[in-house]
Amino acid sequence: MAPSRGLRPLLRTRIPALKPHARRYSEFVAAATDPSQKARVFVSQSQDPYLNLSIEHYLLQRTPGDSTILFLYTNSPCVVIGRNQNPWIEVNLGVLRNEELGVKLVRRRSGGGTVFHDEGNMNYSVICPPSEFNRDKHAEMVVRALKSLGTEKARVNERHDIVVDKEDKEGALKPFKVSGSAYKLTRLRSLHHGTCLLSSPNLESISKYLRAPAKPLIKARGVDSVSSPIANVGIDNFKFQEAVAFEFRSLYGTLSEASVWNRSIFFVDEKAKEVPEIAYGLEELMSEDWIYCQTPQFKFSTKNITETDSVQSIPSSWPPALRGIEFTAKHGKFTEVSVDYNDRTASSEQIELPLLNKLELHKITDWEQLLPPFLFTDSDRNVAVSPGRTMNQLFGMGNYEPSAYVRE
Repeated sequence: MAPSRGLRPLLRTRIPALKPHARRYSEFVAAATDPSQKARVFVSQSQDPYLNLSIEHYLLQRTPGDSTILFLYTNSPCVVIGRNQNPWIEVNLGVLRNEELGVKLVRRRSGGGTVFHDEGNMNYSVICPPSEFNRDKHAEMVVRALKSLGTEKARVNERHDIVVDKEDKEGALKPFKVSGSAYKLTRLRSLHHGTCLLSSPNLESISKYLRAPAKPLIKARGVDSVSSPIANVGIDNFKFQEAVAFEFRSLYGTLSEASVWNRSIFFVDEKAKEVPEIAYGLEELMSEDWIYCQTPQFKFSTKNITETDSVQSIPSSWPPALRGIEFTAKHGKFTEVSVDYNDRTASSEQIELPLLNKLELHKITDWEQLLPPFLFTDSDRNVAVSPGRTMNQLFGMGNYEPSAYVRE
């Protein structure tokens, strides 16, 4: 439902002068650490996902313990995985790396599942004392903001997600997820951050980034994402920002003190990179060690694949000779690797790859150099197969067309 006519003047009255202006990073530090401010709103002017998550972490660590903070930001296109997730299970890395959109891969510091961000997706974070933490409290705050903008059917479900009840393609009423949440709890502070799909232009293509081709072949520790049908709310970013800020003010501020509250809204820009703690956090989040080597232990194996496996599990279409590749990786590093072609190759060979032990999986740029093409014996004829190309497609390596990494 579209916002009612005359809503903009109303919001303009609610949050006067919500306009950014440049400030030195020292002013940001002073604002973040000011013990007199018990409730404050920070709005990022950057769309750098690594910087925004580093600012968020700084606010979690440095804001006064008895304060409550709202941080609003928008990211450029990126896939954000949870602290304990496996990128080879959650993300189609081949599509991500080879498409022109330039989608970044980010591992956040909080738990939860994988999400896609772009300019049509607004993110909110609420940082508060642990005694005030409640998984639904601030999700309900966002629901009230959505309802004030005309989305009357928004609600928080049993998974603490925000959904909107609407008709699907068949005309049946069903819940569509518009916002998911993740949490980080420390002894002194609690963090609830969430997304809200407002007007993403990539809504129809998000699934191709989140459909990892190697997933059916991996047994892993860690947290798997839960898929849900998603939808845009259809609200302008700025209107959503104003409405959430107003609802936050209703919870933690005094509505009559407009001038005082206006001074509590602080716009953060790229100068935040100059804050030493943020610069350190930014470097860490952008490092391959953080993105890949924080992955819990997992095992990849094609050894027990049979002809009756579903098409979705991928290897049913592989020649039997390829069904003998196996490795274990811990924190992104190989601990055990073997390739056994089970006497099905023309040369009847078994290959061991001891040199891969302790090597980091993400640093293999071309599996074809390790597993070159060979002739496979099938019904008294030799067939050329390329296990290395297949492994490239599964783990997002090589420089193929994006379609080469997509398996229906």
